[in-house]
Amino acid sequence: MSNDLIQTEHQTKEAGVLVQGISSIINQARLQVRQAVNAAMVLAYWDIGQLIIEDEQAGQERAGYGQQQLKLISKQLTKEYGKGFDITNLRNMRRFYLAFPKRDAVRLELNWTHYRSLTRLENASAREWYLRESIEQNWSARALDRQISKLYYERLIASKDKNTVAIEATEKTTPLQETVKDYLRDPYILDFLNLQDKTYQESELEQSIISNLQHFLLELGKGFAFVERQQRIRFDDEDFYIDLVFYNFKLKCFLLIDLKLGKLKHQDVGQMDTYVRLYDEQQKRPDDNPTIGLILCSEKSEAVAKYSVLADQKQLFSAKYLPYLPSESELIRELQREHQAAIAALKEKREEA
Repeated sequence: MSNDLIQTEHQTKEAGVLVQGISSIINQARLQVRQAVNAAMVLAYWDIGQLIIEDEQAGQERAGYGQQQLKLISKQLTKEYGKGFDITNLRNMRRFYLAFPKRDAVRLELNWTHYRSLTRLENASAREWYLRESIEQNWSARALDRQISKLYYERLIASKDKNTVAIEATEKTTPLQETVKDYLRDPYILDFLNLQDKTYQESELEQSIISNLQHFLLELGKGFAFVERQQRIRFDDEDFYIDLVFYNFKLKCFLLIDLKLGKLKHQDVGQMDTYVRLYDEQQKRPDDNPTIGLILCSEKSEAVAKYSVLADQKQLFSAKYLPYLPSESELIRELQREHQAAIAALKEKREEA
């Protein structure tokens, strides 16, 4: 082995050790940032919950006082501080205070998503037990949700073989542990900080394809207007993100687009149907026509484009919508072209780096 090769290998090992040291510092710093933001957010939400309850009690003689007040303050706070203070989250803060009326009982090892799950438990003993277990077992919010949905507390109490139940719980929750990136992408932290740019949720390939599809639709000249990218809708305390939302002024309806990198699956169609139904309930105005969805699945070898319309709207879709919408075959050709272009651009970018 030549001296140059030996020296190169030695330098590579030294660089690897240095990278590990730097990575450790970065991860520790990120953890400290997460802990600081999380503590500030959780305590602020508890304080807000207390203020809401005290305000309700002061005005309890007026019928519907609490509901009216929440709508009013939600509108003002959302305008000033963003989506983190919509009426659903304000209700969560109110419920948080009611479930944990003593501030010193709030454990800052858990995040807001943990507390949203805990406060939905009516059994105070179960709530306290899940809180302790979440801390002791280092459960992520997803792991806690899993344990609650599987009635882990109730099963453990009822079981004679508690060890078997505990082992099964450990096996199921381990894959659900939170990573360093997960908590930096927590939508509730981003809402609290009023960070509206959601492109962090897209891979580079998805981001590139979605950007080009956005331009493609706008250039069709058939009444499309861009509304939002990665738009969040909420249902029963669960968040959904829609890749692209357009409004068509000629059709007077919203068009929701969801991009999948991979084959079209049955659950993708069901998910889009859910988006369409929720959008009609939450966003559609009385004079708007029914919302339509579009699922785009992109692979190297093939692409799929499928419009999603609720069953009772299919006749309207065929008769009035189709003349103003790109056909599925047009979309497939565009999707294939954009997929290839995006891959080529990313390859060139990485080679330059």
